[in-house]
Amino acid sequence: MPPVVFDLKTVDDPRDVVHQTVAALAAGKIVALPTETVYGIAASALDNAAVERLSQIKGGRGPAKPFAFAIKSYEDALDYVPDMSPLARRLARRCWPGPVTLVLPHGHHDSVISRLPEGVQQKAVSSGTVGLRVPAHDITQQILRLLAGPIVLTSANLANGKDCVDGSKIVGVLADSIDLIINDGRSRFGQSSSVVKVDHDGFRILRHGVIDEKTIKHLSGFIAVVVCTGNTCRSPMGAELLKKHLANRFGCSVDELETKNVSVISAGIGAVSGAPAAPQAVEVMKEIQIDLSDHCSQPLTERLANFADVILTMTDGHRQAIIGTWPQAAPRTHVIRTDGIDVLDPIGMTIEVYRSTAQQISEHLKHWADQCELHP
Repeated sequence: MPPVVFDLKTVDDPRDVVHQTVAALAAGKIVALPTETVYGIAASALDNAAVERLSQIKGGRGPAKPFAFAIKSYEDALDYVPDMSPLARRLARRCWPGPVTLVLPHGHHDSVISRLPEGVQQKAVSSGTVGLRVPAHDITQQILRLLAGPIVLTSANLANGKDCVDGSKIVGVLADSIDLIINDGRSRFGQSSSVVKVDHDGFRILRHGVIDEKTIKHLSGFIAVVVCTGNTCRSPMGAELLKKHLANRFGCSVDELETKNVSVISAGIGAVSGAPAAPQAVEVMKEIQIDLSDHCSQPLTERLANFADVILTMTDGHRQAIIGTWPQAAPRTHVIRTDGIDVLDPIGMTIEVYRSTAQQISEHLKHWADQCELHP
């Protein structure tokens, strides 16, 4: 029986496609899905027979060439690898949804993988590692959000065949093997995902794809964001002072932090773009050989909040505003003062108040510089 084919360019209601695909996967069917890289074929990871069938389509895949799981989100990944390293968490937050498959250590007793059928585990978990990916395609994301569990996802081709980058070509290759096809035309990138193995020592590229090694290296770096309201006095001073503490920790100059893959950024929850630092902040920082004269304010964005390894705020009000907008940032967002007292805004005050504020910020930032998980 030929597969059901949905063409997203012509269907009346894509939501109907999503629901029919979810039902097909739940019933043990094999479906072809669009992603931003190449097309994939998928089976429910809760269905041992469906995954076995998928394995046979791919020429009998086994432990030597394990399948990867497609999951909903970075937060979802923590159920599969509860002890993800700081480096793996950085890459997952910054690369997903997107064209990167992360191969991570597996074996934690709380991992939901242990609850999957044994046959599925044998085909997806190899040599103590598991592959995870969050595809960046809206329809596939909707399908994943409605499914009870993950899917096993592999490229839509026969064993050793060419990757399929156009949904209209799948019928000719896999029509006799699969049950449903979602055609969304040509894939955005037309190239496989990058496969990156991450462990507690660092990362290694297992398969070169859309994202090159230089970019992965850049994305693997430590990022701290220091936040106040307008990003013209407290947070610019704080960012520069944190750089100084981190440089002392590394035994290097502030300018050399970049070579250590460490970045410190300041932002404001109510900032406009392009405002200079307050003159008093510039003067106080100049007294300790820090130049704020070129500072330009910027608002805190979702991208910054997601990329940050740690977000340090001047007040609890700032923290609450951030986690109210981006709840996923809550575990990484902290008030600078560990005693629960806010760092008050010196705007409009005397130079002595600015000087006292800078000293207060610096004293508490030393604690955070010592606590930051800078290494993989």
